[in-house]
Amino acid sequence: MRGERAVPVLDAAGLIDQVPQLAAVPALHAETLLALPSAHVTLAHAREIATRAAQVAAGGEGVVITTGTDTLEELAVLCALAHDADAPVVLTGANRPASGPGADGAANLIDAVAVAGAPRSAELGVAAVFGGEIHAAMTVRKVDSTGPAAFGSPVTGPLGRIVEGRVWLHAQPLRPRPLALGQLTHRVDIITAALGDEGMLLRDAARSADGLVVVAFGAGHLSVPLLDELRRAGSELPVVVTCRPERSSMLFETYGFEGAEADIRASGAVCAPFLSPGASRIVLLACLSAGLDRAGIAAAFVPWDATLELPT
Repeated sequence: MRGERAVPVLDAAGLIDQVPQLAAVPALHAETLLALPSAHVTLAHAREIATRAAQVAAGGEGVVITTGTDTLEELAVLCALAHDADAPVVLTGANRPASGPGADGAANLIDAVAVAGAPRSAELGVAAVFGGEIHAAMTVRKVDSTGPAAFGSPVTGPLGRIVEGRVWLHAQPLRPRPLALGQLTHRVDIITAALGDEGMLLRDAARSADGLVVVAFGAGHLSVPLLDELRRAGSELPVVVTCRPERSSMLFETYGFEGAEADIRASGAVCAPFLSPGASRIVLLACLSAGLDRAGIAAAFVPWDATLELPT
């Protein structure tokens, strides 16, 4: 984006032309799917992008998706659910307009191309590259509205870094089980617990939604009225629970008051504390579009909760 009040201007080819360093990259192909602010991207648009990226990666080519930062993390999750290949898919963008001081888009694009083409990125899956860091698609979150360090991974930390075009990876991310994405036409609402919440928003949402994401306090706690509504909603439709803190995890049996973590876990809801609310919504939407039953939905979320490891 550029201009006195920035709007989308360049297509994919024009974007590459603005970065002279990319001229030396062999076999770099530019394709424009959309030219929209990411706040305007619909679920149908996101499915189109994710499906196209998965098709190209399945042919053995690394893929870079440039997109706005507002909804990059949700698009990254959908791409991860559609992706089932060794070649990586990398999302990047700019948190500052190209016409403004301190523009970060060119540096991010150069880094993203380096990651997408690096042999060591094989089996990386889908990642977000921003500010010299590499983040896993499922756990990346926007952490700064305007600064160049726009994205982070509060729960896990970055997977690695890019230094002068050289890729350093110290970890491989958990990759979700790929899903056959149908049309993303279901309604999944996010309900966030708040001080004094009597559960009316949750009750109203459950009447019209196909699925719900409930964002619990702390380490998996709700008020008593919210717990009652959670139990009621969980008997009627799929419900996923995550937690409000960015560095989130959900306890199992530390607290004993009504509405504590054990009650949440016994409610019938699926617990996914290591996913953000937005990521949880995208996973649940994808599960519903794939026609999964409750057991299948629960299985899709298993990697994003702690499991009990018994001694051998």
